[in-house]
Amino acid sequence: MKLGFFTAALPHLSLEECAEWGAANGFEAIEIACWPAGSGKERRYAGVCHIDVESLTDARVAEIRDLMARTGLTISSLGYYPNNLHPDPEHRAQVNAHLKKVIDAASKLGVGVVGTFIGRDQTKNVPDNLEQFAVVWTPLVRYAGERNVNIAIENCPMIFSYDEWPGGTNLAHSPAIWREMFRIIPDENFGLNLDPSHLVWQMIDYERAVYEFKDRLFHVHAKDMEINRDGLYAHGVLSAGMGWQIPRLPGLGEVRWDRFIAALYAVGYDFVLSIEHEDRKFEGTEELVKRGFLLARNVLRPYLV
Repeated sequence: MKLGFFTAALPHLSLEECAEWGAANGFEAIEIACWPAGSGKERRYAGVCHIDVESLTDARVAEIRDLMARTGLTISSLGYYPNNLHPDPEHRAQVNAHLKKVIDAASKLGVGVVGTFIGRDQTKNVPDNLEQFAVVWTPLVRYAGERNVNIAIENCPMIFSYDEWPGGTNLAHSPAIWREMFRIIPDENFGLNLDPSHLVWQMIDYERAVYEFKDRLFHVHAKDMEINRDGLYAHGVLSAGMGWQIPRLPGLGEVRWDRFIAALYAVGYDFVLSIEHEDRKFEGTEELVKRGFLLARNVLRPYLV
């Protein structure tokens, strides 16, 4: 299993700078942020463009391949995480058109995975969203499959603020919904980018999830979750985490990384564990962000062979 990191937390560095720093500090893989160039942040850790897929020329493809060969890194995934089921049809069409370009870029680069969200209209219930999911995602998954690209859906509920209330902006947050997703679209190139931290604050057994969905694990995010007990007392579970769930770096939260990684080994997962940095205690400066990545590296490295 390789140890990697997601470049979204280093927006002011170029792809070359991210790769060279990662290789010099013991990482073996890189997950590359691919939001539209010049889009700016729609939310924290979004809007980052380390590969401009809109203008990806053959020459740039060759440069990126050479960079990976020189640094010895594997590109684990191209990452773009918008609201693919946004209630505004124009916005929905825009983000899904860009997703297709990310898929095209992955195909050109020989990258087998694109990480993204399902999206959600947060004002509608799960069955109504699943109907829209079938319409929107069936052709997208087929489009990726025709280009030998796997779609890996991250399981973040995307409910961190009241403008995402009540349902969040990503449907794919629980095993019951994953089962429905894979029933509706059973294609072999459609799976998960599993992040255990998002299961902690939903009180879902992340080891059991690994075992049940072992055939759909295309990519794994390494992020931790701290539960603020005073906040949980004050707000309760019906706040859906607002006021008490705190994203942390691996080793600083409640995920048992020895048990989670043991489950990954047990089901035969042998790809990349990609550190996703969203820890406010290690942001604000490039130096702090890098320290956070190194802390997570030191926590996870003993388990990876």
